[in-house]
Amino acid sequence: MERQNAVMRELSQWAFPNPQELADEQPAPIDSAVLQRRHEFAATEAAALHRARAERAQRSGAAVLLPQDVPLRSSA
Repeated sequence: MERQNAVMRELSQWAFPNPQELADEQPAPIDSAVLQRRHEFAATEAAALHRARAERAQRSGAAVLLPQDVPLRSSA
C-alpha cells in the first residue's frame, strides 16, 4: 500500500507541477519563438510605416531620408 501511495504521489507531482517551481524556470522554447516573431513583426511594421510616411511626404514635395538600418523581410 505504501509503495502504491508513493507511486501515486509521484504521478500526481508529474501531472500537476507546483506553479512556484514553474515560475522560476526559463521560458519555454515556444515562448521564445513567439517573442522573437513578435519582435521581428514589430520591426517590419515600423519600417513599413516609416516607408509609407516617407512616400506620402515625397508625393507632397517634402524631402525625406529613409533609414536603411532595418531590412524588410519577405514572408513565406
